[in-house]
Amino acid sequence: MRCDEVKCVSQAIQDKVTAAQWKMLALLVLSVWINYIDRANLSVAAPQIRGELGLSPAALGILLSAFFWTYAALQIPAGWLVDRFNVSWTFAICYAVWSLSTAATGLVTSFTMLLMFRLILGVGESVAYPAYSNILANHFPQGRLALANALIDAGSKMGPFLGTLVGALLVDKLGWRVFFLSLGLGGMLWLIPWAFWAPRKETRMAHAVKSGSASPSLLEIVRVRGLWGCSLAHFGGNYFWYFLVTWLPSYLVEERKFSMQHMAVLGSMPFIVIAASAITAGWLSDRWIRRGGSVSKIRLGFAATGLAGASIIVLVPLLTTEWKAMFVLHLAGFLYGIYSSNLWAITQTLAGPSAAGKWSGFQNCAGNMSGVIAPAVTGFIVAATGKFYLAFVACAVVLLIGSMSYLFIVRKVEPVRWSTDWA
Repeated sequence: MRCDEVKCVSQAIQDKVTAAQWKMLALLVLSVWINYIDRANLSVAAPQIRGELGLSPAALGILLSAFFWTYAALQIPAGWLVDRFNVSWTFAICYAVWSLSTAATGLVTSFTMLLMFRLILGVGESVAYPAYSNILANHFPQGRLALANALIDAGSKMGPFLGTLVGALLVDKLGWRVFFLSLGLGGMLWLIPWAFWAPRKETRMAHAVKSGSASPSLLEIVRVRGLWGCSLAHFGGNYFWYFLVTWLPSYLVEERKFSMQHMAVLGSMPFIVIAASAITAGWLSDRWIRRGGSVSKIRLGFAATGLAGASIIVLVPLLTTEWKAMFVLHLAGFLYGIYSSNLWAITQTLAGPSAAGKWSGFQNCAGNMSGVIAPAVTGFIVAATGKFYLAFVACAVVLLIGSMSYLFIVRKVEPVRWSTDWA
């Protein structure tokens, strides 16, 4: 057998995903689905909560952004935790924290208590994406990385989809307190299969073993220009995402004059479109790479094109015909899914197994500052103008900046050689 044939056979073996890895990935997808239901549930239940607790619009705005205060602030420490300690146990503990805080929200009687549990929710969920990156970088081959990340991303989109579509109906039928208690306590059941299918050190990929157990310092990581390019792009992508999650229902009801039932259906559909697009684009990009395509060109091409294309959302408020506006909204979601399929694959490739947690923590910290900024900026624009148009414009501009950051700051997707790699 020729050397090139041996290399192809070896690469094919490395690209295979075992049954154990698929089970682990399935649980990660389920966890992120629960994660996003829990972080978005306040938006769904807000009308009932405002009435019962007597909350002003300003107080509700604080509560909607409070999650991100702790979530974004703790991303960097979370990245250090998952690189330093057993990622499976670290993730399990933090998962329990966020599930219990969701359940406890169903028992609150004041603004202060609700604020406290939203902050605790942010603490628990802060470890999620650094943990996902650490696990996938260590336990999945490059040729399957985009699909694995796309499935996780799809889980994050199915959370708001079901949260908006089913959650609104459950809140209407059972009340918001039962809604939160059921989500939190029911979510704890996830920990049972995780105890059996969580990743073990002995299942790491060969490339993860080569990198050794030492992790580069955060100071070394922040000197890499690719980190800043990825972080800026992530901010742009997340601005679009949080704009949809926090304000799309209000836009459809207040400006488009949709009924709650109409909004529940059309307001949830963009999330499932994003999920389907991400899975398809992740599969296509991985297949292209396995067939010899350039990792840099494919990963960056998908991500930059998707971000730039999603800026078409700026046309939505200009279209008076409902079906045309909804078509463009869903098209923007489809293009966004192309970007999100390769978002974390780029990060995990650049950082490598030894730095995936810290890099992802820093990047997610920067990216999720948009969770603080987007809802507030949109609220100020709508309050000042009485319309949503300029809020859509702001979203499109940020998306274009994110796209350019991939092309002109990141430029290449190849593993960084850390000082610890040479030890």
